[in-house]
Amino acid sequence: MRIHPVILSGGSGTRLWPESLQAHPKQFLPLTSHRSLLQETALRVADTAAFAPPLALCNQHHRFLVAEQLREIALAPARIVLEPAPRNTAPAIAAAALLLAARDPDALMLVLPSDHAVAKAEGFRAAIQAATPAATAGLLVTFGIAPTGPETGYGYVAADQEAEFSPGCFRVSRFVEKPDLPTAQRYLAQGGWYWNSGMFLFTAAAFLAECRRHRPALHRAVSAAVADAKDDLDFLRLAPEPFQAAPSISVDYAVMERTEKAAVAPAAMGWADLGSWAALWQNGPRDAAGNLCRGRALASGVTNSLLSSIDGPLVAALGVQDLAVVATRDAVLVAPLARAGEVGALAQQLAAQPDAAAHMQAHMRVHRPWGFFQTLHRGQRFQVKRISVKPGAALSLQRHRHRAEHWVVLDGIARVVKDEASFLLRPNQAADIPPLCIHRLANPGDRPLDLIEVQTGDYLEEDDIERFEDDYGRTTPHDTPPAAPRHPPDTPSNPARPPSPPPQTRG
Repeated sequence: MRIHPVILSGGSGTRLWPESLQAHPKQFLPLTSHRSLLQETALRVADTAAFAPPLALCNQHHRFLVAEQLREIALAPARIVLEPAPRNTAPAIAAAALLLAARDPDALMLVLPSDHAVAKAEGFRAAIQAATPAATAGLLVTFGIAPTGPETGYGYVAADQEAEFSPGCFRVSRFVEKPDLPTAQRYLAQGGWYWNSGMFLFTAAAFLAECRRHRPALHRAVSAAVADAKDDLDFLRLAPEPFQAAPSISVDYAVMERTEKAAVAPAAMGWADLGSWAALWQNGPRDAAGNLCRGRALASGVTNSLLSSIDGPLVAALGVQDLAVVATRDAVLVAPLARAGEVGALAQQLAAQPDAAAHMQAHMRVHRPWGFFQTLHRGQRFQVKRISVKPGAALSLQRHRHRAEHWVVLDGIARVVKDEASFLLRPNQAADIPPLCIHRLANPGDRPLDLIEVQTGDYLEEDDIERFEDDYGRTTPHDTPPAAPRHPPDTPSNPARPPSPPPQTRG
C-alpha cells in the first residue's frame, strides 16, 4: 500500500521577515540547502515505491509558485488544490481527505507542512514505518519529536508508555499547547513528553469520521467546497463560499485534542520548525564563533549571531554578539536573537502602513504559467520589471487603461501583437505599448525570452488589465491579490482612442 503525501503550503510570511513575505512565505525560500523547504519536503516523499504522487494544498495566489518549484525538481503532483481563503490546517486536511476518500476511503494520508526541516531521512522513514500499523488500524497518529530544551513555542504531546499500539507507537495521554517555561522544564524532567511536529498519518476515512464527530460544521462546509470544486488547468479550485464558511482552526484543536483515537510515534528525524531567525540560527551550520553567515555577510569579532544577505547589500558586523541582522534588497532587520520571535508583530505593523503592498512585494519574483516577472525598481509614476517567458509560452491578449509599457529584449526572440500589427523583436530591439493598445507578448523560440519592461502612468497596479484571450483560462480576480486602492483617474490617459470591444471572461 503506497502512502499518499498531503503537502500543506500556507502561511502568512511574517515570522522570517524580511526574507519571507505574504507573497513569498518561508516554504518557498532556500533556508537549509539550495532548494526551498517546499522542494525538500516533496523530495522526502519522492520514492514512488513507497509514496503516491503528493497532493498539494496552497493559497490560490501561490499556485504558480508551487507548480514552478515542483517542476524544477521534476516532481509531478497528483493535484494542486487551491484554497480560496486561509482557514488554517483542519479545513485543508479535511479537503484532502475527502478527495482521497472519493477514490479509496482506506487511503493512508501522510500530512506534511511544507515549511519544516528534516535533517535525518532515515529517521523520517523509520517513524512512518512505526506509525503505519496503527494508522492502518484506524488511529490518528502524530509524530513526536524528543525535546532538546524547554521550548515554549511548540505544542507538547504525552505518550502513554503502557499503551503501545505497535512497536514505537503509543496512545496519546494528553496534548498541551505552548506551555510556560516552568511547565516545559517539568515535562523535560518527567520524560515521555514530545514536541508535536504537526505531521500526521491516518486513513482518509478515519480522519473524516472523527472530523464529522467533533466538528460537524467544518465537515459540512468543506464537503460542499469539494463537491462544487472546479478544474482550472492543472489546479483544482475549492468552491469559495462554502470553504469560507468553514471555521478557521488547526487540526490539533479541531480533531487531535478531542479524539480518543490519537496516537504518537516518537521520531528521531532532525526536525525543526524554523519558525524564527533564532530557530534557523540554532539549526544551521555555525562557525567556531557560533555565527551563521548566509550570502554576502562579513563578521569580525562577532559571536553567536546570524548575518544574512542573500539578495541584498553586503552585511558587515564588528564586535557584536547575539544579534540577527538580515538584509534584503529593500529592508534590513536588526534584532537580538533572543527577541527574534517577535519579528512577526513587526511585519504586521509594517503591513498596516499605506505603502505596504508595494514594499512587501517589491523584490519578489512573481510566477505565472508563462514564466515570471520581477519588479526591479519603482517610482511615483513608473516601475521597471524583468519579464521572463518560457519557450512556446504567451501572455494573454490584453490592454491597460492607465499605463504605457516600453519593452526592450535582452535575450531570446519576442513575438509582439500590437493592435492589428504582429512582428518579431530580437536582442536590443524595443517596442512601445501605449494605453488602451490591445497587445500580446509571446516567445516563439526554444529558449527563455528575457526583457525589461518600463511602465509609466498614474496607476501601475496589476489589476489594471483586461484580458481578451488567454491560453490558461485565467480571469483577473483569480490572478492577483487585491491591490490597495490608489484612486486611478476617471478617464484614460489617451481619451481620443476609440473604445475596444469588451473583453471575454473565459475560465
